[in-house]
Amino acid sequence: MKRIAIAIDRVDWHARRLSAAFLALDMAPFFVSLRDVAFTPAGLRFPELDGLPDAVFVRAIAAGSFEEVTRRLGVLHALAARGVAVWNSARAIERCVDKSMTAFLLAAAGIPTPETWTVEGWNAAAAVVAQAATELVLKPLFGAQGRGLRRLRNPEDLPPPDAVAGVYHLQRFVPPADDTGFCDYRLLICRGELIAAMIRRSAEWVTNLHRGARPVPFVPTPEMVALAARATAAVGADYAGVDLIAAADGRILVLEVNSMPGWRGLQSVAEGSIATALARRLVA
Repeated sequence: MKRIAIAIDRVDWHARRLSAAFLALDMAPFFVSLRDVAFTPAGLRFPELDGLPDAVFVRAIAAGSFEEVTRRLGVLHALAARGVAVWNSARAIERCVDKSMTAFLLAAAGIPTPETWTVEGWNAAAAVVAQAATELVLKPLFGAQGRGLRRLRNPEDLPPPDAVAGVYHLQRFVPPADDTGFCDYRLLICRGELIAAMIRRSAEWVTNLHRGARPVPFVPTPEMVALAARATAAVGADYAGVDLIAAADGRILVLEVNSMPGWRGLQSVAEGSIATALARRLVA
């Protein structure tokens, strides 16, 4: 049986679903935290495992110091160098965790995305806000689940540097395209194919499900699927949760690409098992 490592920081709903999906495909899944994988003179050592797994599905990388997270990403780099299939690769994760790099790669690939600036220091950020002449969204460079977002129009709205670790990641705010309220679209893409999709509707401008938005079933257009697939390819991910938003002029823009997306809310409105769809593609 092929041994599939599911990299986690805790055994959650997603981890259990993935494990069951791999078992159903006659694989041998096991949970591991990357903090417990060691570099040794003989190579990488997994706890209670003789040799290396055949594949690794990265569900989560535990929070830690810069050095700890760098070492854990190094484990993924080393596994890939040894021929182990790693989803997603360390390179893809690094590109998506850093929102400035994601925005750069999307723009470089010609993928429509809101105008984005990432600068260091309050003065540089204040200059961006003053020159933008429109409402901007300040996002944590490393952040998820809608935490730490704030809208601003004036330089005086900017927080001090220590509140953003010295880095200001600013993106043009995209207002609702119509009078139906705030919403965006989450598409889960794997190897260029659509796995599932939903609309996230909210009474507030932050449409993350952890902030109270509700998932709504949705069938995206072929153009939206193609756009999300292009965004996934631009960051080099095998699978990704791609967030799209409709602008007032009718264009569909890519907001973010998530290399370790959760899908519990998406599963609640999707047909078929998302974990099974992902597992089958990794096994293939």
